[in-house]
Amino acid sequence: MADSSFDIVSKVDHQEAENALNQARKEVEQRYDFKGTDASIEWSGEQILIKANSEERAKAVLDVFQTKLIKRGISLKSLESGEPFASGKEYRIVSTLKDGISSENAKKIGKIIRDEGPKGVKSQIQGDELRVQSKSRDDLQAVIALLKGSDLDIDLQFINYR
Repeated sequence: MADSSFDIVSKVDHQEAENALNQARKEVEQRYDFKGTDASIEWSGEQILIKANSEERAKAVLDVFQTKLIKRGISLKSLESGEPFASGKEYRIVSTLKDGISSENAKKIGKIIRDEGPKGVKSQIQGDELRVQSKSRDDLQAVIALLKGSDLDIDLQFINYR
């Protein structure tokens, strides 16, 4: 019997992220407590740029954006935000969406599978994803449960389960 396998990935649906950003921008433009604060949120290349005239307002815009991401099913583990910094008279927060599993996180996940997972389960790094193989599908289910229960700082999806 052939080995069963699945892939571990960390992907962000960019269309959903775009929709969340547009919703956050509309809410910031319409909300009364943002009037006169020059608050805005927009794409700046691959990054998300949040601007406001005070640190509290910039954090509030980030909070609105995080709420929209959650409603659209995007984990906040995928969002990496910097600290607010002053640029002239405005405060800025630069955020990025993490896509793919970095090599150090892939090694960390592989180590968790080797140390705590069932015997006979093999994992290999393939670019920015991990392939997990085993003869037993129950062992693969146990690995998925193990990884969902572990406290990793990235959002994981399990795809191509065969």
